[in-house]
Amino acid sequence: MLAKSKPLRRIDPALGTLLLLIALNLLNYIDRYILPGELSLIQSEFHATGQQMGALTTALFVVYMLVAPLTGWLGDRYPRKPLIIFGAVLWSLATLSTAWVHDYWTLYIRHALVGVGEATFGIFAPAVLADFYPERDRNRILSLFYLAIPIGAALGYMAGGQMGSHWGWRTPFFVCAIPGLVVAALYAIFGREPVRGSSDHIKADPKRATVLGLLHNPAFLTATFGLSALTFVMGGISAWMPEFLHNPVGLSVPNASLVVGAATVIDGILGTIVGGWIAQRWLRTNHRALYLLSFWSVALTLPCGVLVFFGPPSWAIPSLFAAEFFLFLNTGPLNAAIINSVSAPVRATAVSFNLFCIHAFGDAFSPQIIGAIKDRSNLRIGLGATLVFLVVSCAFLWTGSHFAPTLEEAATET
Repeated sequence: MLAKSKPLRRIDPALGTLLLLIALNLLNYIDRYILPGELSLIQSEFHATGQQMGALTTALFVVYMLVAPLTGWLGDRYPRKPLIIFGAVLWSLATLSTAWVHDYWTLYIRHALVGVGEATFGIFAPAVLADFYPERDRNRILSLFYLAIPIGAALGYMAGGQMGSHWGWRTPFFVCAIPGLVVAALYAIFGREPVRGSSDHIKADPKRATVLGLLHNPAFLTATFGLSALTFVMGGISAWMPEFLHNPVGLSVPNASLVVGAATVIDGILGTIVGGWIAQRWLRTNHRALYLLSFWSVALTLPCGVLVFFGPPSWAIPSLFAAEFFLFLNTGPLNAAIINSVSAPVRATAVSFNLFCIHAFGDAFSPQIIGAIKDRSNLRIGLGATLVFLVVSCAFLWTGSHFAPTLEEAATET
């Protein structure tokens, strides 16, 4: 007699959704970093100035910032799943359309449209994951989710530089767009929309659960502006670090780019994992752990940054690896602190406000400011000046630790 076959075990909806969102986040960052990976190839074809090429990234972030408030409002009032699918399809189609771009201004519009797509996915994904996982688990889950940043950035650089050099600069855009459409289709089939606020255990109050309350929520504001100051530094340095390693440090252009890419992916993975692990254990005994770990992450980055920019040239590369490792320690904890500082009714709005701030006060303009200082003095001074904002970030994060919400285990009171 044949034995009855065991039914197939269904994948946990939360885990399945997490994996699909990680895949979309990975493709999101691959798409974003294809352009800088092959910037010289595009500039050569269109005979564009350096300012015009820099304006492509500015266009993406400006559109991102303008669209974010609207998408945040939508995410708090309508199901997030169709909005995530819409955003993923939009940025994938915009990326795919690059294969048929033949002038600078068409490329400019295409790159701006990518900002619309990213302003949907980047806002809704953390809110969806927060509804699947309770406060104590969000640091761990978001650390996994944001591992896609360094990996996607490295793959984007490689796809742009290697594929673009061999088969033309349009090819990597075409190839990298297809997986985005595939994963969007899989998310449409297998992704789940959790009940809004179903995993919240912290009591909702006017500061946590209303839009106006966000402006009076010190836990949210200190984390947001601490991350904004940090993003100012990260955005500016990431744009100019290859040039700094070339001159004045003395590496060749290919080797300088290779060092920056290696530091980003190695430190990004190790730092994000280690930081998430430390914060998760620290949370068992101290509800302020997410802010304190982020504070120490930035504080330890500061002396390493001083050595990178003002130390002997032989110290620049090892100091860079140390600085990026410490910097990535806060990836999961700081984002979890922002998510935990608000309640479900305004979580998407809070994330959209946060994204607006970190770009408006962070990386949308810091590369241009560094360039202006470089023009008037030198690149060492321009990059070194950004370290002041690490001190500002530390001040916000230390202050925020005093307002960190207690992770109560009781059910949410509404």
